[in-house]
Amino acid sequence: MSDNTYIEYRFTVEPKDPASDLLIAELGEVGFESFIEEEDDVLAYIQKTEWSVGILKDLPILQNPRYKFTFDYKEIEQENWNATWEQNFQPIIVDDICMIRAPFHEPINVEYDIVIEPKMSFGTGHHETTHMMLQHILQLDVKNKTVLDMGSGTGVLAILAAMRGATDIDAIDIDNWCYLNAKENVARNKMDFISVYEGDVALLEGRKYDLIIANINRNILLADLPSYAKSLNSGGVLLLSGFYTEDLKMISQKCTDLALKFEKNLERNNWVAAKYVN
Repeated sequence: MSDNTYIEYRFTVEPKDPASDLLIAELGEVGFESFIEEEDDVLAYIQKTEWSVGILKDLPILQNPRYKFTFDYKEIEQENWNATWEQNFQPIIVDDICMIRAPFHEPINVEYDIVIEPKMSFGTGHHETTHMMLQHILQLDVKNKTVLDMGSGTGVLAILAAMRGATDIDAIDIDNWCYLNAKENVARNKMDFISVYEGDVALLEGRKYDLIIANINRNILLADLPSYAKSLNSGGVLLLSGFYTEDLKMISQKCTDLALKFEKNLERNNWVAAKYVN
């Protein structure tokens, strides 16, 4: 069997919100690498070498009586995965000036044309959180700024910051596939001065930034916020997303405790992207 064999799970969830996001978070903890959210279903992918038949037996979300899950699974070759992306990945335009597209899409006349080969990484711009973070970056003056893209996925946020004039940029993701994919996308967009790292918040020790972008999830943000605050220059900006409207108060309180001031937030389908200043 090819080393590039994956197991694809198709989950049907009722009700889908917020169960689908809870499901994705728990699947990530047991080794699933990537996800596609369709209108009614969630597709989840894990390398066959990391998979076992009983991998889902201890997932708390599947035992929660508030939600109803049905699922099946099958093997899928890497080549078929790429074909799936080509069928489902449509280009998007953010605020009429930024286009996110795959290499097989024709470019149009926009100020920022970002070419992403998403493979199995998060961050195509389709998800509400990525879309709003792109909007935030488009509204900021990042020229000659030092930037951190934490949980960088495809690297799309770091790439936009580079296109807008940031000159010293780090992109960090704990997932090996995301790390490799971001390196490819950075090269594809001719932004080789972006430094891409595989790791977690421990890599921030001794580093300082004018802008920190973190699109992860609520619990990781809450745990890592002290490190972000320590690494943010005076007058710096912190952009946070990956959480729901009802979580904003909790996130903002943690930021307040760290002397970070809430400035504004964007909302899209109950997702939030918030801006704080040091």
